[in-house]
Amino acid sequence: MGSNKFWSKILANEQYPVFTLKNECQDCYKCIRECPAKAIKICHGRASILNDRCVVCGHCVTTCPANAKRVRNDLDRVQSLLNSSQQVLVSLAPSWRGVYSFSESQMVLLLKHLGFFAVSETALGAQEVSIKTAAILNEGKSGLYISSACPVVTRYIQLYHGSFVDNIVAGASPAITHAAWLKKQYQDIAVVFIGPCIAKKSEADQYPNLVSAALTFDELNLWINESFIDTNDLTHNSELRFVPEMAYEGAIYPLEGGMNDTIRRVGVNSDVVLMALSSLGSLKDALWDIDRNHLTQKIFIEALACKGGCINGPCFGSKKSKVLAISEILANLRVRRTIPREGHMWVDAHYPTIDIKKYNFSPDQINEAMVKIGKGMEASELNCGGCGYSTCKELACALLAGDAEPAMCVSYTRELATRKANAMVKSMSSAIVIVNKSLEIIESNKSFMRMFCNDVYDIFAEREGGIYHVMLDKFITFSNLFKKVLETGLELHREHYLIEAKVYDIKIFSIERGELVGAIISDVTKTEMDKEKIVEKAREVIVKNIATVQEIASLLGEHMAETEILLNSIVEDYAEKIN
Repeated sequence: MGSNKFWSKILANEQYPVFTLKNECQDCYKCIRECPAKAIKICHGRASILNDRCVVCGHCVTTCPANAKRVRNDLDRVQSLLNSSQQVLVSLAPSWRGVYSFSESQMVLLLKHLGFFAVSETALGAQEVSIKTAAILNEGKSGLYISSACPVVTRYIQLYHGSFVDNIVAGASPAITHAAWLKKQYQDIAVVFIGPCIAKKSEADQYPNLVSAALTFDELNLWINESFIDTNDLTHNSELRFVPEMAYEGAIYPLEGGMNDTIRRVGVNSDVVLMALSSLGSLKDALWDIDRNHLTQKIFIEALACKGGCINGPCFGSKKSKVLAISEILANLRVRRTIPREGHMWVDAHYPTIDIKKYNFSPDQINEAMVKIGKGMEASELNCGGCGYSTCKELACALLAGDAEPAMCVSYTRELATRKANAMVKSMSSAIVIVNKSLEIIESNKSFMRMFCNDVYDIFAEREGGIYHVMLDKFITFSNLFKKVLETGLELHREHYLIEAKVYDIKIFSIERGELVGAIISDVTKTEMDKEKIVEKAREVIVKNIATVQEIASLLGEHMAETEILLNSIVEDYAEKIN
């Protein structure tokens, strides 16, 4: 399937091999900084992966400090396979020797405990690839040849260096080659790859007829723990072996230069130059400005995405020292005296250019975007990389493409926040002042200067920095309150604080205990005087009302007495007439 049709299908699937837990993303932009393809989109401060541009290298997974970048878990898929009627074989990456301290028989026993029918080494496929590659180099013309062993490299070239796709050796990776060989050897089986590489999940998606699923060593470790398998109880059994045969020189493929070493063992002509490049950055630099039309030699590049090789894969599954891991692989290397010139299996694979949307922004568009992040002048271009992009212009282009936000520029965001804060502070009618532990003023607004420096306001207003670094007690008499907050770190509030016929509300708070203290001071003198006037007027009204009420009560009292006498007289007269 290795075509653009595959990628349009897989990219439509939400279950891409790498994804982001957006709620865990912490706006650090480290994933952008580490992504060789800049296949990250920031929206509302959260990062998401642009699947159509992602090369599945896994750098974002290993470098995300918040653990927000995750790898698709395929354990359920594999366990469903094991519960089916098919026999399931493992294609085990040769880097397993650097991860686990097991013997061959112990590793086979462990995987059989998990339900697999048999275990085979992916290194067998690597040996097949080396044999065929050596033949291609010996028979080919002078020019550039790039290995197809690493799926990250091939996708990177397809996406970002399309002019080099014809230089990729037209064969499948060792994992796919090995799976094809196993399918030929056994009938009606399913193959599951296990190794340190996330991109193998994409390969499994691309070649479902050969590889049913791909697990990482991290997933395997999780599965072992969930199955409560005590690896210390694994016994040696000489009858438990890798099938269909043991691997030899292919076992050094996970090490940088390992493929070249196996090709040398197969045998190549003297006009073949073997080079090893590990990391996409190294590959990009190597391909830069190369004139392939004037190459007089056959140059073969063993290209791997991970520095040092697959031993540094993103899901290696072990914190073991890489020196020890490499030594374990080399210590268990089996060497055969003669290597056949003809291999058992070769899977033709071609790597066409993958078209992605490319932008060609005009200088005016870029300048307009630069202004949005406060980079209107060349001198303001810091190129600090805090946003994740190497230069301010790269960020501007990402803004225009809709992949970035202005808030990603740290210097611009800080400057904007400072301007907003200063505008708010300056516009407040209350006095604002911030002092350090020496009670030197390091920040204040005009209201503070008018309130406490009125006599010298004009002098300090013209001075650059205002009253910056002037001692607080030069202007106020209650600096002892600031000292108290510096010492305790507790907020202090004084209402109706009387100073020289003035009444203040003072709130002093700690910004950084023992280092910085801030205060908001309000002159409430007029307000308090207005309150007193209101209280006095209220008292006058109350007194008048009380006098009126008393007079009314007195009058009502007299009338009630007269009415009572009159009614009693009528009753007595009426009673006499009845009698």
